[in-house]
Amino acid sequence: MEKIQKSQEEWKQQLSPEEFQVARQGGTERAFTGRYWDNKEPGVYKCVCCGEELFRSDEKYDSGSGWPSFWQPAREQVVASKEDRTHDMVRTEVLCSKCDAHLGHVFPDGPAPTGQRYCINSLSLKFEPEK
Repeated sequence: MEKIQKSQEEWKQQLSPEEFQVARQGGTERAFTGRYWDNKEPGVYKCVCCGEELFRSDEKYDSGSGWPSFWQPAREQVVASKEDRTHDMVRTEVLCSKCDAHLGHVFPDGPAPTGQRYCINSLSLKFEPEK
């Protein structure tokens, strides 16, 4: 997968200030405020920065956390992860493999079959309804 690289200024021109703060600066939207936390429409969730298909509605579930939650990505290679030691915690940050956008975090408390909870910021996603 070829990486997309842009300057911070280019990302600022492409994204809203809120999207930039979350996707490019590692921010987090408040729980229960994002545009997709309770979206139940069939479709795909793409990276707000590069358009890569990251998650599908078939793998989305209501975790009660207030963020869109998925038990697996659309394809394993579309997300990358790295250790996050901010806020006096050790977590696993989830990034878009194509453009390194911050998506959210993954936790080992999700449903079967994976046991994973990909807790993703709505501001990092663009939903495309099924046609």
